[in-house]
Amino acid sequence: MRRCTAWVFWLIPGVLACNLPALAQSQQVQVVPGVKSGLLEAQGTGASAGQELPEQRLPGSISGIIVDPTGGAVAGARVRLLRDDHSPDQEVLSGDDGQFSFANVAPGPFGITITSTGFATQTSAGILRPGESYTVPQIAMSLATAVTEVHVIVSPAEIAEDQIKAQEKQRVLGVVPNFYVSYEHHAVPLNSKQKFELAWKTTVDPVSFGATGVLAGIQQAQNDFSGYGQGAQGYGKRFGASYANFVASTYIGGAILPSLLKQDPRYFYKGSGSKRSRMLYAIANSVICKGDNGHWQANYSSILGSLAAGGISNLYYPAENRDGVQLTFENALIGIGESAAINVLQEFVLRKLTRNVPNQVPVNP
Repeated sequence: MRRCTAWVFWLIPGVLACNLPALAQSQQVQVVPGVKSGLLEAQGTGASAGQELPEQRLPGSISGIIVDPTGGAVAGARVRLLRDDHSPDQEVLSGDDGQFSFANVAPGPFGITITSTGFATQTSAGILRPGESYTVPQIAMSLATAVTEVHVIVSPAEIAEDQIKAQEKQRVLGVVPNFYVSYEHHAVPLNSKQKFELAWKTTVDPVSFGATGVLAGIQQAQNDFSGYGQGAQGYGKRFGASYANFVASTYIGGAILPSLLKQDPRYFYKGSGSKRSRMLYAIANSVICKGDNGHWQANYSSILGSLAAGGISNLYYPAENRDGVQLTFENALIGIGESAAINVLQEFVLRKLTRNVPNQVPVNP
């Protein structure tokens, strides 16, 4: 019955051009000066004046990839191709993998500007040779710092704070907190203060107290932790122990260890790809997490947090109901399984039931 506590509270989540081929020329030709269209006229051979595309005007293509400061792909960035030959500007959006491309581009100098919400505008330039498939060096976007006409400087911490405010409005069916899920896959990493803020908002939420009361009532009805006795006093002890478990698990696994180990305690909703890939992603996130550096790593915070919370509970449970070392580890393994199940629910069910979700396009991690 010890695991019932973890199951209930982890279920309160808070707890994603074609290059034209060179035209075959069967005879030598020369460019007729002054012809703007670049048409060729065969001379000195007796051939008819065929109109062919000179080799030096063969169109090419330009492509590249856009990433954020952590190396993750930036989807939906607006990429604009600029020319100095009076050609119309071209514009495309980067795909889910951050890639973009322009086809049938006339050779010559070109410039590219990239804009995306939350990032500073980036530029790149180069020279496209006839028939070339030009690959722009990887473009790394930097976080926007000046976002208003008065040039207010916005730090990453402030951006993360705005994202947390949005997360704290997420509730399943408009009631149950769903704070520990980010629907912005490339969300800015949280600093230590923000990790503790998220833990605080989760543990003091009225729904958390209500869920604790229900759990304590179930335990009393089943006479779990019989050392507490019955009546109001027994119920109060069960309520206190259940709430202490919840607080210890949330703060240790969601704030203290993530701050020390520089890991992100949130689940990042994938929302795209095949059902199989999403299922594997959700299950894997029970044992891995994003580091503050944006790279995936073993989720030491959650695993060690479960062990630590189980050990601390031995301080206030009745002597006859205290866990041994073996049972504590068994409970930690059960907790990993519960996290995997809840992550699957997050990926396929809870997103549809959660209110106030930011309007973000899910991307592949």
